[in-house]
Amino acid sequence: MEKGRLEAFTDGVIAVVITVMVLELHVPSDGTWSALLEDATVFLSYILSFVYVGIYWNNHHHMLQLVRRINGNAMWLNLVFLFCLSLFPFSTAWLNKVHPRPSAVPTVFYGITLLLTAMSWELLARSLIKANGGPESELGKALGPDRKTQASIVIQVAAVALTYVSPVAACLIYASVAALWFIPDRRIERQLGSC
Repeated sequence: MEKGRLEAFTDGVIAVVITVMVLELHVPSDGTWSALLEDATVFLSYILSFVYVGIYWNNHHHMLQLVRRINGNAMWLNLVFLFCLSLFPFSTAWLNKVHPRPSAVPTVFYGITLLLTAMSWELLARSLIKANGGPESELGKALGPDRKTQASIVIQVAAVALTYVSPVAACLIYASVAALWFIPDRRIERQLGSC
């Protein structure tokens, strides 16, 4: 199967996810800076979620540059990945429902959303490597053992556990994982350069 339809569908779903997230933002009650600052945590959580979705979109695009073949398993795992991404608007809105400080249960759910998305990403990547020739394929060589994703999952599990002690600290850890991924990963570009 060709990858074009999978890529176009994924782009469409991600565009809808971002649109739904921004629709959850409300205009401040009046035209002052203090009114804007009253909802600063809401805006910050939107930025964090937008960055996560953007990172996944960017990495999905890069990963598919080295994909030559899509099979049924990869298509289903891509849908699981998109399902997890589609939880971002809900989990972000719930996190914001109790602002100005996050509470434990919505923060845990937000962390679980991050965890499920990271795990589904890892499964999708491994499936695409297998469908394209295994570890010796271009994609397999580029991604190798994906320690960055595995470390992110471990850190997010720790943050979810920490939530009941300090939801704010958990949110800061979620942001640090996004910062880790915000630094561009050059593995695929290096592999494309060697092809």
